[in-house]
Amino acid sequence: MSSEPTDEGLLGHVVLPVATEDDALATAKALEPYEPSSVTALHVVEKGGGVPDKTPVEQSEELAEEAYAAVRSVFPNASEHTAYGRDVVAKIFEAADEVDASAIAYRSRGGNRVMQFLSGDISLKLVTNADRPVIALPREDGT
Repeated sequence: MSSEPTDEGLLGHVVLPVATEDDALATAKALEPYEPSSVTALHVVEKGGGVPDKTPVEQSEELAEEAYAAVRSVFPNASEHTAYGRDVVAKIFEAADEVDASAIAYRSRGGNRVMQFLSGDISLKLVTNADRPVIALPREDGT
């Protein structure tokens, strides 16, 4: 895949990683003012790789469907993409390749210190290892 920008530019086709329904809605609303041409909502089902999964696959797929519906409430024509794997960041990059995304847009999850540490680790990997632009969307609370 070429990581050259499309004719539509940075916001031509944005991959939007989402976790839950609430997260998906907040993330889609944060992206909305930038008016992307095309959006693909992405949910990564974390597979244990030889250890028990964090949540059963069926439950994770249900969460994904709820998240996709939330994104479509803001972007009615949004596509959806579900990935399965242990390394969430690698799966985000793979999905961006598969759908030929011009950029990846994400919103930091916030939460307690442990969640901030974990999401910060994902954020750091997203912005330092990406082969295409990564857009950090603002949080409503400014954090």
